[in-house]
Amino acid sequence: MRAKKEITLFEFDCLVSDDNAAKSGYDSTDYSHIQVVSNKAFEYLKSLCLSDESESKLLQLRRRRNMEVLQVQNYAGVIFTPDRTQIEVLPKVGKGFKGEGADNSESAYEKARKSLLVMLRALKGFSHIQTSSANIASQKMPLLEVFISQFIKSVNVLVKRGLRSDYVRREDNLAFLKGKLNVGKQVKRNYINKHKFYCEYDEFLLDRPANRLLHSALLKVKTISRSAANQKLLQELEFVFNEVPQSSDYKLDFTNVKLDRGMSYYQVPLAWCKLILEGLSPQSMKGESHAVSLLFPMEKVFEDYVAKVLKDQLAVTHPELSISSQVTGEYLASYDGRDKFSLRPDLVVKHGKSNQIVLDTKWKLLDTTLSNSNISQSDIYQLFAYAKKYLGADNEGQDVVLIYPSQDNFSEPLSSPFELGDGHRLWVVPFEIINTKAAGINWPQRAREVNKVLC
Repeated sequence: MRAKKEITLFEFDCLVSDDNAAKSGYDSTDYSHIQVVSNKAFEYLKSLCLSDESESKLLQLRRRRNMEVLQVQNYAGVIFTPDRTQIEVLPKVGKGFKGEGADNSESAYEKARKSLLVMLRALKGFSHIQTSSANIASQKMPLLEVFISQFIKSVNVLVKRGLRSDYVRREDNLAFLKGKLNVGKQVKRNYINKHKFYCEYDEFLLDRPANRLLHSALLKVKTISRSAANQKLLQELEFVFNEVPQSSDYKLDFTNVKLDRGMSYYQVPLAWCKLILEGLSPQSMKGESHAVSLLFPMEKVFEDYVAKVLKDQLAVTHPELSISSQVTGEYLASYDGRDKFSLRPDLVVKHGKSNQIVLDTKWKLLDTTLSNSNISQSDIYQLFAYAKKYLGADNEGQDVVLIYPSQDNFSEPLSSPFELGDGHRLWVVPFEIINTKAAGINWPQRAREVNKVLC
């Protein structure tokens, strides 16, 4: 379904219908966080929001300035509607980026889009996304076009290296003997037509599961892409795959994919195929009209990205340490002899079986330019509990770390830690996502002096 209209907004921004906007005197300069969509698109999204299905958590019905609106929740990606409206939702961290040049909003959108693509590499099934500086210029395209562009470029590279054929088993009633004669079917089919031979034979063809899947994925994205450059390359690739039939059963073909020696260059295009043909993302959104969308839970994306970066860094600087995700085993309290309220920190750094540092990620906008008061008290309570339960009173001097995404209003860490008692400290630090030098935690100087493990 090719998009007819494109809208771009951030997480937790809102959508309003044409009619509601007209009745309320909507002005885009006064309502920058509210975007107008068609009545049909709004009603479709509203029906999903009010349903009992999983899609209901993606949008919430709200009232803003006397207007009924739908607020996008903590998911980023692309939403399609039956009237061919494409809504691109970008990470809210883009709101914390100051624009450059005359069009500030465009610059913020581009940085937010780039941040999402960088983080998605850490999400299972998306490691093949290209985010090198040579490809960054493509981030000016809408997110969906970026995905399509990377897929068809990977297929184009594959085509230049050559499509691989394979032996395919065939059965046919021929006028000559080929391969071996199927005696049973020969007797059944050719009892009268004795000049025919019912044969089984192998043919060396391009008709193999991997090529069928690639052809099917190309035809699917051709119906979606609006980019002239993408459409041009899709036309060329479709000609190359002319002799390859489409896949009639995606799951069966993925199961039967066999990459022979020297076919490693098929891996990236097939990874894209799996995403395109099986829904594109961890959270698909399908109403009765099957207007498929792709959305990513940003808390999970950020947590996985931080974990991957820190694991890679520790493997180089401190190979004796390990880092574990979503650790369990400690509880806040017990009742009647049973543990209650499981404590699950996002990351725990360990030396052997001993816990060293507990880290927790928070996908939130933070502003420390005025005061520290907007750091959530509940976040501090949570890290306090982690320190007491996972580090204990005997582990004096070991730290807990609260990690927020780096933004213009929070690009430098708090210079001093919160003292939690028993020698435990809580550091509040930003995590660089699209830093030109290196991604990772930006530690305060004092933390570097007292903690040599991660700094």
